[in-house]
Amino acid sequence: MKAFKHLVAAVAALSLFTSCGILGGGGLSTGTTASTGSTTGSALATIFNVLKNTGTLDLGNLTNLINLGQILTGANSLVDAGKSYTDQFAADLIKSSNNMITSANVNKVIDGLKKLAGTDTSALTKATTAAFAGNLVPVSSSDKNVKANLAAIDTIMKAMKK
Repeated sequence: MKAFKHLVAAVAALSLFTSCGILGGGGLSTGTTASTGSTTGSALATIFNVLKNTGTLDLGNLTNLINLGQILTGANSLVDAGKSYTDQFAADLIKSSNNMITSANVNKVIDGLKKLAGTDTSALTKATTAAFAGNLVPVSSSDKNVKANLAAIDTIMKAMKK
């Protein structure tokens, strides 16, 4: 089981590194946009399904934390993004979200991601970074900043509801 967790963490870390351009050239290319938008859309769909099926988001679950880390990466990539990047990111969100994000709700999802990027994500980022390495760092949903992060994610999830 521990080996599986490390494998999941390694794959997620590789995904993060490639989507952030850490392993590639500098700058934001269309490939990076597609990778980041696709990874974010897939992570949003996964978190949506977790919430739909369980009614809660377990912050002690490595997979949930890895998905949250991918969402944070996508949100942060939108902070100073231009129209071209945002449009491509939106198209890739739609393609990768199993039809949970559509042309009708993508702008609300993008707005929610930008709102998330505007919150203090340091506690959640610390936990997600550790999760990418296969480690679990406790994160409290009662922490003021984590509450703000989860509220922003809740806004995104509500925008995705059909």
